[in-house]
Amino acid sequence: MELKVDLSRADKLKEKYVNDALESLEKLINKNGKGSEFTGWVELPKNINEDNIVRIEKLAAKMRKNADVLVVIGIGGSYLGARAVIEALKKTYKKENFEVIFAGCDLSPQRLVELIEYLQDKDFYVNVISKSGTTLEPALTFRAVRKLLETKYNKDELRERIIVTTDREKGALKTLADNMGLEKFVVPSDIGGRYSVLTDVGLIPIAAAGLNIRELLSGALTASKEYTVLFKENNALRYAALRQQYREAGKDIEIFASYEPKLNYIKEWLKQLFGESEGKDGLGIFPASATFTTDLHSIGQLIQDGKRNIFETIIYIEEEKFDMAIPYDEENLDNLNYLQGKNFSYVQNKAKEGVIQAHVDGLCPNIVINLPSLDEYNLGKLIYFFMISCAISAYIEGVNPFDQPGVEAYKKNMFKLLGRD
Repeated sequence: MELKVDLSRADKLKEKYVNDALESLEKLINKNGKGSEFTGWVELPKNINEDNIVRIEKLAAKMRKNADVLVVIGIGGSYLGARAVIEALKKTYKKENFEVIFAGCDLSPQRLVELIEYLQDKDFYVNVISKSGTTLEPALTFRAVRKLLETKYNKDELRERIIVTTDREKGALKTLADNMGLEKFVVPSDIGGRYSVLTDVGLIPIAAAGLNIRELLSGALTASKEYTVLFKENNALRYAALRQQYREAGKDIEIFASYEPKLNYIKEWLKQLFGESEGKDGLGIFPASATFTTDLHSIGQLIQDGKRNIFETIIYIEEEKFDMAIPYDEENLDNLNYLQGKNFSYVQNKAKEGVIQAHVDGLCPNIVINLPSLDEYNLGKLIYFFMISCAISAYIEGVNPFDQPGVEAYKKNMFKLLGRD
């Protein structure tokens, strides 16, 4: 089964936008568009280094054997992709013998204090991820966690328990790693953070969580062969074209929605991917997220009846690994015995169809991306699909998909208020 993009509940795609998307994909492949120096991710699945994969797998096995926890310290693209994959594939209620915890993605003192308290009686490793090593949130968190490490372990053990993922040639973390003799992995110079989930940045935490990074990369490789082909029926190209058609028609909010809460962090990653790639020069489609049917009881009213500037992209899992039949109830007080014997997935699917019809009737078009099943291979395909679509879409819009100049504005103000020279 393949990832399928269903545009039947969307507006008719105009030829102009398809041609623009084709031209944009050609720029991306030939590396002659804006920000082309950051397009290393396009060919990455075809150029995976086997020795590096083995190294990551061995490190993951060592961490799982010798510790209770891996603390991943990073913000934005340094953590969102890995967390998205892990949250999608781990069991919700099963207590794991080994945990992957994410920190350094906020400035909450309460969360940091609770983290330090939690780690007091745990054996743990730290994977600190930052190209520069000076980004405020992860740098401050790393200081605090490193102090705890120094109280728990001697110098030799300390060197074993800090793994650095940073720039190959320069930066504060590179200097620290060299001075302490820490194990180093690379943030590629030609791949920006939000496109880096298939690099060391994402693969180390994902492997540490016990997931199959080879299958993830295999899915991405399949996608790279499908979605970099220059023909008009390319689904990644058509999705990008339709997004820009909607933007120019005044539909400038895209809700990424799913019926599976395990995809919540996939949607958080998508918000960063599209928000940072397209939101510049007064342009962009605002990326929002929703989990159905839960959010139909909160923002459902607005989607159905509010301002008509919204379209939805639904990620739907076709084949559920786990399912349950609805039991018979003698009293039937809830009047649901008519569903007795049906599976929960059957009800979910009918809910999806009903919601799509209602929203389309309410002038909120729907794009449906059908994921065959929730596993590493299909997530690898989905991740690559969205990255290539996002870059094409930004090129149609006329902006650089790979910079984020607006992010620096708040940093300048913050550092000035903090008294930094």
